[in-house]
Order: sequence, then structure tokens, then C-alpha cells
Amino acid sequence: MKLGIGIGWRPEIADAVEALPGVDWVEAVAENLCADHLPDSLVRLRERGVTVVPHGVSLGLGGADRPDPGRLAGLAARAELLGTPLVTEHIAFVRAGGPLTASPVLEAGHLLPVPRTWDALGVLCENVRIAQDSLPVPLALENIAALFSWPGEELTEGQFLAELVERTGVRLLIDVANLHTNHVNRGEDPVTALDELPVEAIAYVHVAGGIEKDGVWHDTHAHPVTQPVLDVLAELRSRVDPPGVLLERDDDFPSAGELAGELAAIRSTPAATSTVRGAACRRTVRPAKPVPTAGARDRTAVAQTALLSSLVAGTPVPDGFDHRRLGVQGRALAAKRADVVAKVAPELPEILGDGYRKAFLAYAGNRPMSGGYRRDALAFAELLLVEGRPDDEAARRRLTLWWQDRTGPRPPRRATRLVRSARAALFGK
Repeated sequence: MKLGIGIGWRPEIADAVEALPGVDWVEAVAENLCADHLPDSLVRLRERGVTVVPHGVSLGLGGADRPDPGRLAGLAARAELLGTPLVTEHIAFVRAGGPLTASPVLEAGHLLPVPRTWDALGVLCENVRIAQDSLPVPLALENIAALFSWPGEELTEGQFLAELVERTGVRLLIDVANLHTNHVNRGEDPVTALDELPVEAIAYVHVAGGIEKDGVWHDTHAHPVTQPVLDVLAELRSRVDPPGVLLERDDDFPSAGELAGELAAIRSTPAATSTVRGAACRRTVRPAKPVPTAGARDRTAVAQTALLSSLVAGTPVPDGFDHRRLGVQGRALAAKRADVVAKVAPELPEILGDGYRKAFLAYAGNRPMSGGYRRDALAFAELLLVEGRPDDEAARRRLTLWWQDRTGPRPPRRATRLVRSARAALFGK
């Protein structure tokens, strides 16, 4: 199916997206849509014949656990509501722990890279087959950006993707910005990756902006698209004419004119003129070693839990990882938590003022997220109140009332009892 040129639909730029000329299709984050009705903007776009593709971020198909049936059902419902020709997700893990490791479930709040090993590939392939069987339309998976590498990897990115496609028949969503990110951060040549992956399996392409700080490329989706990313797009176009190319922007949204300019730059990026090695000259992927799936899941679970615990709970860095890079990743995860909590609970930065970010980062330093961002916001508020913060009495009262309004009736936990005791002492209630 030919999609054309598209843009990521976000509520903040919904009006601009509707007005942009030459937009053939849009992509919407699946988890930000209700399963039974659509925002008016998407309804209008669909009435105009604009295709809407749901883009999932929470399945965690690269994780050790099998996909959650509830999450799969939710993605399937959104696919049916949108009448979409396909759905997309990521080659990543987003949580770890749980029954396979007899430890608490940890949430990353972000897409983390899977190790390119035969173990991880076997787990991913089984998870992909489960997802394919549960979805009403074809599935395409996206390569992700990474700040660090796993030790002991056995396959290149291109080889990993080629083997995944061969085993499952899944389609690919190739993010050229992520190929550039991995070039800067992990020294991986995007040209080699394009030579090795099966370009005929590409469903569409992502293009996005980022920024380099201290030798690390941050795939922010909040900065303009750079020329090196467009150069990777040109390399890809010299190998295949992708069915669709989409501009992603998730934050610090520019004017409609700037978005139109970036779409024009994407549209006009020609195929590279360099000699193309292409599909016929890809490196041969050696046969996979036979590994029992159950053993692979157990090993993957232990490795991913140790890594995620280091990133979000301050446990020791597992052997073989770059300590500096994991430090950068850990700080990035905490910063993203602070940003997202500020969006889902905007009253918190309003109540706490300039002290919000410092207080939240201190809270997140050794308190992993385990129940989503709204639960994270409540847990953060609980901690502040138990500790008698904020210092300003009026702000503390506002925070108490905010927390009470959102907790709802349930058996009080220890933290709840402490808050109630503190409230009684403060307000005589």
C-alpha cells in the first residue's frame, strides 16, 4: 500500500496538521487514543480520506514476558476503530522483572534496546507471532535509537532485522533518525545496516530531529531534522522507494510554516548517487543456534531486569556495560518521567513552582516507576506530604487536597496513614 508523505498527529498540533498541504496520512500514538471514540480532528481527517496509523509504544515485544493480552486487545480495538491498513510498534523492551525473576516489575517509561543475541531474537520472534495472531491487520516494527550497547552482541542491527523478518514475516518501520543516532552513539554504519536489512519489507519510514550533547546524540523528536538524517533517508531511497515517509515531532512544536518546510525537505530528498550494494550483496546471516525458548526467556529476563534496575533503581551496573553511557541513560529516563508527569498532572509543577523538577528528580533517583505515570504522580505527592513538604503551608494544603481528590476509596496503605496523620496535625482534622 502506498502511503505517501505523512506527519505524526499530536493533540498540540492537531489544527496545524489538518491545515498542512500535501499530507497524505498521519500516525497517532495508540495509547493516547480511546478505544471507543476518536478526537474530532482525527474524525475530520478520516472523512477527508487521510489514513491514520496507530503507533504503539507500550507492548514491549522485545521483553522477556509474552505480550500482555489486554494491551494487544487495546491495540486491536484502535486498529479497528481507525480502519487502518496496519499497526506499528517497536523492537524494544519497556519493563522487566516479575514472575520470571521473582522480583518486582520495573517500568522504564521509555523504549530500551534489546541485546542483538540469538536468545533475545528467539524471544522477540515468539512475541511477534503472538502479536500478529492477535491483531486484525499486519504489524510493522520499528528499529529504535539507543544511548548504549549491550555487551556480547552476536548480530549487527541489519542482520538482526533480516533474521526477524525471515522468521516471522513481520514488516519493518525504519527510522532513519535512529540509524543516525546509533551511528553517533554506537559507531554503527547506517549504510551497512541498510545493505543488510531486507528493504523490500519496509512498510514506511520515520524521520525525526535530535541534538548532540557531549558526544552523545539524543533522539529528542523536539528539534529540527538535521542534514545527516536526510542523508540516511537518501541512502535508503537509493535502495527502495518506501511506501511512506513520516515526520515525527513530539515536543517543542514549531510553527505550521516550519513543519511544512521540514515536510518539503523530506519530500525533496533524492536518492543518494553513491554505488548501492543492495539486497543481492547483503552479508549472509549465519544460521541461528538452536536455543530452547524457555531458557532464552529466563536468560533474557535476568539480563533485562539487572540492566533496568541499574537504570531506575540505582543498583550496580551489570558487567560489560559502559558506566558513563548508562549514567546518561538513567538521567534521561528520570528527566522524561519528570516531563511526562508534569503533563499528566500539570497541577504538580503549578503547586511546587520552580522546585518541582529538582524534587521529582530526587524522588525518581531510587524509586522506580511500577504503575504508569499517573500512579507515579500520586506516589511523588505522597512522598512529599509524608516528609512534610512543600515548606509553604498553603502549597502543602493544595497538594494534600489534590492527592485526596485522586486517590479514591481504597484500604489505606502505610503512606496513606502517615499522610492522614500529618494532615490531622497540620489542619486539626
